[in-house]
Amino acid sequence: MIALPLVPYTLLKLFRAASKKAKSIHCGCSDCAQSGKYRKSVFKRIASVSSCGNLTLVLLWVIMGFLVYYIKNMSREIQVFEPFSILGLEPGASDSVIKKAYRRLSIQYHPDKNPDPAAHKYFVESIAKAYQALTDPISRENFEKYGHPDGRQGFQMGIALPLFLLNIDGASSGILLMWIVCICILLPLVLAVIYLSRSSKYTGNYVKNDTLAAYFQLMKPSLAPSKVMEVFVRAAEFLEIPVRRSDDEPLHKLFMTVRSELSLDLKNIKKEQAKFWKQHPALVKTELLIQAHLTRETASLTPDLQHDLKQVLEFAPRLLEELIKMAIIPRNSKGHGWLRPAVGVIELSQCIIQAVPLSARKAAGGSADGIAPFLQLPYFNDDIIKKVTRKKVRTFQDFQDISVQERAELLSQVAGFSPPQVVDVEKVVELIPSLTVDVTCETEGEEGIQEGDVVTVKAWVTLKRTNGLTGALPHAPYYPFHKEENYWFLLADPNSNSVWFSHKISFMDEATAVSAASTAIDERMEVLGASPKEKTAAIKEAVEKVKSGSRLAMGKFLAAAEGNYNLTCHVLCDSWIGCDQKANIKLKVLKRTRAGTRGAQVGDGGADPEDGDEDDEEIEEEEDEDIESEYSDDEGNEQHVNKKGLANGKVGRKGKQSSSESSDSDEE
Repeated sequence: MIALPLVPYTLLKLFRAASKKAKSIHCGCSDCAQSGKYRKSVFKRIASVSSCGNLTLVLLWVIMGFLVYYIKNMSREIQVFEPFSILGLEPGASDSVIKKAYRRLSIQYHPDKNPDPAAHKYFVESIAKAYQALTDPISRENFEKYGHPDGRQGFQMGIALPLFLLNIDGASSGILLMWIVCICILLPLVLAVIYLSRSSKYTGNYVKNDTLAAYFQLMKPSLAPSKVMEVFVRAAEFLEIPVRRSDDEPLHKLFMTVRSELSLDLKNIKKEQAKFWKQHPALVKTELLIQAHLTRETASLTPDLQHDLKQVLEFAPRLLEELIKMAIIPRNSKGHGWLRPAVGVIELSQCIIQAVPLSARKAAGGSADGIAPFLQLPYFNDDIIKKVTRKKVRTFQDFQDISVQERAELLSQVAGFSPPQVVDVEKVVELIPSLTVDVTCETEGEEGIQEGDVVTVKAWVTLKRTNGLTGALPHAPYYPFHKEENYWFLLADPNSNSVWFSHKISFMDEATAVSAASTAIDERMEVLGASPKEKTAAIKEAVEKVKSGSRLAMGKFLAAAEGNYNLTCHVLCDSWIGCDQKANIKLKVLKRTRAGTRGAQVGDGGADPEDGDEDDEEIEEEEDEDIESEYSDDEGNEQHVNKKGLANGKVGRKGKQSSSESSDSDEE
């Protein structure tokens, strides 16, 4: 029965494995190859094969093999009692023939004639019983009914335990009870207590609760991107990193190397240095190690410090994700989070993954991200960037927009790259994602949005790469671990520094994305009262979008008070610098009528038809406020710019803009 489904399923798995082509989801450049993190060791190969399905399949085959072996041996041990065969007769022989055969075998095997113990045993257990089964009426009846002259044959089962455990009369009578109590009761209780005591200290993302408490307390609405580092290093995980006396001298040398990257007041540098070293030693060590990673000065670290840095970087993605959640978690009565610290955390995540210093994000050459995007490319440094940007290429976007041939000529002639180096750069450029976003905000089943309504936001985020991949690992040769790209969709009001809606997006698992999009569309169509045919068509369309490289971010939020809102849709990547997308959307919230009817219809101008041109005059075209990063402009020189959007809450936008943002209108 086990073989019936097992054999065809195994053949199907083998066929799929043989026909499946290995598809690389990383750039494959020389830097990534030399880093070694994509090189599969024996253990990694075993881990990639040892999935739950494969292990279950192997286990079933082991069980099947054991059953075949057991049945085969049992068939040898359990032999059918055949009295005619034992006496050497044909079935149906007469009584006289049976007696003659018995006498003949008795002369050969009887104990009086043959002293061999084996002959004696064979005579008693086989010959005598065979003769009895064929001549004695009762034995013959048992043989005909049960197949044995002694009647029904059975077997006895028991527990294979040492005799002293079952010796109830001796001194060890309580040992069995003790073993049962220890193994069946005490051991599970001890394991449960240990598990619960450890798991109570961590969240579902394996981050300590003490870390979340510290992040929640230190997170502020006006937290600048340069100050995010000070909050990030306050994690309880970093306090457990050992501080050695032998680390003092290397850390002081490292401090002098990365001092310009620290948030220190250069006017009072001595006072600032003393204040910096008065912090907890583990926090000082953690921040210096992270700055060494950002500035790519890790080669001078001691082996112990390199091991500590690797441990810090292993914690970083989980801690940064929780820090983002602490920024966008609802903080005020309206249920809004904070935009400025959320953008700062994502900027820090990008820099850590790409090993780019925060100071490189300072605006230069017309790029809001400065030279930071160029530093993601292999073999690029400050000198190479200066040479490249002296030509017609001013920004990283210009560098991407030129043709492959022009880019190769620029790198070979101006930067002096060799052909293999040009190929490596081109591989990374082809891997950098290009994002588009299409957003709608509406009240289900209604034409307008009134204050207090439950507004549904629906955003399709589409990712395209030149090499044709959708899900891929970022080019990050300085980050020693595998890191999947994650994207954050934020619907925010930059004027109030508030996040109205947020959603995490991943392009790696298509099956999960298809399931999530189908469920969301199905629930939405159910609310709208759509017919089964319309529901099926909508789900099919959503599935096709997901398979073509789009992901759905859908959720709800409560409409704010009456007024016009210039919102910004951010799609921020936690791994790449310079690929973030930003689109503007103008939302008009109408005053709720007493009867609850919809007296207003939101059109392209977002105006109430009953108000005529009066509302059109009131709604002036304003430029959308950009929260510029403090790395882009000098402190205090922030601009408020509002770009034209759509008043009906719908927008489709393509392009690449910086995610580096800050705002003057921060809420304390």
